[in-house]
Amino acid sequence: MADSAAEARIDQALVARALLGDDRRAFEQLVRRHQGMVRAQLCRLLHGDHAAADDLAQETFLLAWRKLDQFRSEARFSTWLHRIAYACFLQMCRTKSWAARDAQDEGMELLPAPAHAMDLRMDLARAMRHLSAAEQTVLLHCVQLGLSHDEAAYVLAMPLGTVKTHATRGKAKLKTWLSAWQHAAGEESVP
Repeated sequence: MADSAAEARIDQALVARALLGDDRRAFEQLVRRHQGMVRAQLCRLLHGDHAAADDLAQETFLLAWRKLDQFRSEARFSTWLHRIAYACFLQMCRTKSWAARDAQDEGMELLPAPAHAMDLRMDLARAMRHLSAAEQTVLLHCVQLGLSHDEAAYVLAMPLGTVKTHATRGKAKLKTWLSAWQHAAGEESVP
């Protein structure tokens, strides 16, 4: 796998080709290079609704094609796409009220220590739903998608300090709620 600087140069060359000659094939290459990442982001934001994620991914790339001339290379192309995808997600939430959040910041009981990795994933997903919407979104972008705090701030149109605060608070809550896992892991390593 090529390093991120090389990937960024490839993306910039494809963007330039798409813009200069209205080269749809260059844009198709950009879509192929980034569609998995965009779908993964949207699927996570939509809590596993693959059909809605595919629809929003298509909308994301259509919007990216229309606004390609607005890409200024201030961020990586992939980060710019994350921002467009997130904006499409927010628009869908506003228009279809899809993302009615029923989780509260408080009221999450400590989870008992289950025995299997699948249980951990399920408990983590359940605990994530109890974070505030902002904490969930920041952790999705920073932890699950691997964006830096700076990139997440760009994608989410949030101040950098706010992103760092949501990340720190969200991680602390998860650590508390999933503390039984930490204790169980320590017991398994003891003979």
